[in-house]
Amino acid sequence: MTDRMRPLDGVRVVSLEQAIAAPYCTRMLADLGARVIKVERPGTGDFARDYDRRARGLSSHFVWTNRGKESLTLDLKQAAALSVLDRLLAGADVLVQNLAPGAMDRLGLAHEALASRHPRLIRCDISGYGSSGPYRDRKAYDLLIQAEAGFLSVTGTPESPSKAGISVADIAAGVTAHSQILAALLLRARTGRGARIEVSMLEALAEWMGFPLYYTLDGAPAPARSGAAHASIHPYGPFRTGDGGTVMLGLQNEREWQAFCHGVMRDAALAEDARFAGNAARQQHREALQQRIDHCLSGLRADELQQRLDQAQIANARVNDLAGLWSHAQLLARERWHTVASAAGPLPALRPPGDSDAFEFRMAGIPAVGEHTQAILGELGLDDTEIAGLRASGAV
Repeated sequence: MTDRMRPLDGVRVVSLEQAIAAPYCTRMLADLGARVIKVERPGTGDFARDYDRRARGLSSHFVWTNRGKESLTLDLKQAAALSVLDRLLAGADVLVQNLAPGAMDRLGLAHEALASRHPRLIRCDISGYGSSGPYRDRKAYDLLIQAEAGFLSVTGTPESPSKAGISVADIAAGVTAHSQILAALLLRARTGRGARIEVSMLEALAEWMGFPLYYTLDGAPAPARSGAAHASIHPYGPFRTGDGGTVMLGLQNEREWQAFCHGVMRDAALAEDARFAGNAARQQHREALQQRIDHCLSGLRADELQQRLDQAQIANARVNDLAGLWSHAQLLARERWHTVASAAGPLPALRPPGDSDAFEFRMAGIPAVGEHTQAILGELGLDDTEIAGLRASGAV
């Protein structure tokens, strides 16, 4: 480990978080050196802990989004627990929350009240739809937001829409919240004032839908659902080979089309066929071109196809499964895997993307429920008798 300063060393984050969006945001802050105190329900903790038991007895979602944090249990329905939280916020730089709509107000934690007591506090509220508008009070889960944001309309096959295999709406919201918090910290360094940040899952995923939105500007037809193939460029997508393999390849321009015809297909006549001159024409005659490509590739092994593509300088990739990702030669060569501690013992963890020569990411452990409660309460000045009283009442 390095002793060099990290960007968020000395920054304290308190998070009233659950599921994925907020925990992913705060995990990224922890990676940058922030001290993240995760407030959880006594006993059960974040309900994402119970999504599954696939990570050696721990939840795969929880392991992914919660390394590097401290767990403090508080029953925020009790006044004594709310008093502890307020003492904690007095020394905090950032509050992140993604509780159910209206929950913060019901707890007496409305923004105006908190801002008057803690004017330097940066508060980030993550919700499904935002704090205003007709959808304000609706519950929101990742798949529901994928539907509302039009994501399902462009994902899947012509016959059936498909959700993403990962929580793209949660991830979009978490990444957006992370960048907004960093911006607010920079601004506070100049103004001395805190801020309120609102991040909506719908708005975050709508931003990611920029290409299909502009593609349909002024009522134009939407891009067709095309499975793993590109909706508007051809050939670009997965192609089967004679040995049962699948290779992903993509052409971006006419120089590559010529190289594909001559160096991969080895069909000079194809390069001169007017039906396929330009991407628009190839799209128009997509089915005929696909038949020509399939016929050629049926006589090749996957490794032969990739060799031809590499020699023609055409981008290509293996269609990996998850076992292939675990053992990916590039990740191994670049030493992207690290080991972090957990209640289940050491677990592998990917180093965050985006290396810097100025610092190293903090890759700390995954907390058990309430693992740090005693220590944090002690830091806040509570003695053993007071802490015992809180435990006896179920406040912590």
